Amino acid sequence: MSDQDGRLGHDQDQTVISFVRRLPYPIEEVWSALTDPAQRRQWFGPTSIDGRVGGLIELVPTGPAAPVADKRMTGRILVWDPPHVLEHEWRQAPIEPGVVRYALSRDGDGTLLRFTHRGLGLDNARGFLPGTHAYLDRLAAQLAERPVPNWIQRYDELAPRYQAVP
Repeated sequence: MSDQDGRLGHDQDQTVISFVRRLPYPIEEVWSALTDPAQRRQWFGPTSIDGRVGGLIELVPTGPAAPVADKRMTGRILVWDPPHVLEHEWRQAPIEPGVVRYALSRDGDGTLLRFTHRGLGLDNARGFLPGTHAYLDRLAAQLAERPVPNWIQRYDELAPRYQAVP
């Protein structure tokens, strides 16, 4: 495991996946990559965001080989605090409802990203770990203006590292 890898934890009766990434870009650039639909499309998939508390977010992740109906995620925005916190519900047909949080803080000339996804069942959380890792790698590539890695290929590379996560 590396410092780029996600962690699996528990908060009361919920499973929580978490990642901490240091990104060598200003916080405003990272915020924009997370919340601007045109930028987010490049590393995550088609996204619409009504940027306000109570606004709606909808996205269809690119990568997973699943029907669009199974990949589509919708939710209400719970926290909208530019450029520091985006927190929203995660409602996706085949899995448990949850909450995703991107918390950004300045870290010298870069940004510290703390990501959490709460509410997944243990089996789904284990599957989401390499998938989320792959998306965060794609975010880093987007910010660096490099080609984003193929999600399926990256997931397949990462999955063995997460098989032993308790």
